[in-house]
Amino acid sequence: MYLYATSTHQATAITQSIYGSFTRAEQEELVIAKGKILELLRVDEESGKLELMYRQEVFGLIRNIVPFRLMGMQKDFVVVGSDSGRIVILEFDLDANKFVKIHQETFGKTGVRRIVPGEYLATDPKGRAIMIGAVEKQKFVYILNRDSNNKLTISSPLEAFKPHIVTLAMVGVDVGIENPQFACLEIGDGDLDQNFSAVNTGNFQKTLTLYEMDLGLNHVIRKNIFPVDRTAHSLIQVPGDIGPSGILVVCENFVVYKKANHEDRVCYMPMRRSHDLSRGLFITGHTIFNYETFFFMLQSEYGDLFKLTLDFTEQDVHSMQVQFFDTVAPGTSINILKSGFLFLAAESSNHACF
Repeated sequence: MYLYATSTHQATAITQSIYGSFTRAEQEELVIAKGKILELLRVDEESGKLELMYRQEVFGLIRNIVPFRLMGMQKDFVVVGSDSGRIVILEFDLDANKFVKIHQETFGKTGVRRIVPGEYLATDPKGRAIMIGAVEKQKFVYILNRDSNNKLTISSPLEAFKPHIVTLAMVGVDVGIENPQFACLEIGDGDLDQNFSAVNTGNFQKTLTLYEMDLGLNHVIRKNIFPVDRTAHSLIQVPGDIGPSGILVVCENFVVYKKANHEDRVCYMPMRRSHDLSRGLFITGHTIFNYETFFFMLQSEYGDLFKLTLDFTEQDVHSMQVQFFDTVAPGTSINILKSGFLFLAAESSNHACF
């Protein structure tokens, strides 16, 4: 006999939220993860309130979710990384009024393990590939395409393994129609048997590593490695269609713009007058508004929101500007809708839609 425990009260803590058009084209919706529950929400533009459209028990622990859209399609899919040792792609079926599994690929053991992928997910902005990674060593890349019936197809996993590497963040790079690239924030600890390795000396170096998926040769390579500040803790994708492309590396007290064959641009974050200068300021959340124009919204550990914009000409970034926007409750996820609503999955208070 196998038993599964369910609580009488629904979970209220939101671990992650994503934004997209999951039911039909041009429909703005949110998908939120609550541990083992997946919910589809829609904002009523007249009242400004969130409406629950669908709730589903996934019978597992959701570690990460990202939206994914194939080039030329009008709807988004949901890619789920969980403790099942599988990557699952969900599509919302309007006829059945529920999420249905399009693909389910097994690659590892069950459980939340440091070497089993599922903790990190990143998608190619042009909808060609997905990278799923573990905290340590393992990374897989899946190529996505469509068949003659316009159905989503998925390839066999392509390995991007590197031993003695700890991954801290992962994001897709907007490179247009070139080979898909993924950026990872990594620390190499080295082999314990080597006296000069970082695990013995303590001299750790964080790096921004770019992985390129070669569509012609069908393999993954480590294309570029850039050293970054030891306080770097997050990565943000910069749009390439209406922007200069590249990656924002979020560090303690400042943000760095990085791109191959481009000089770094640094922008320091404003601080409260009462801030203790003996400790730094960390950014705990971020989102991007990308509709005709783009800007970034960053949230600090105190709940302060900052608007970050880039001053650029074509592919050259001249400077970055940041200004204080507002203060809200510290959150786990932030989403800005094209209709002007800001959804905050709060950590220490009620979730809010502004």
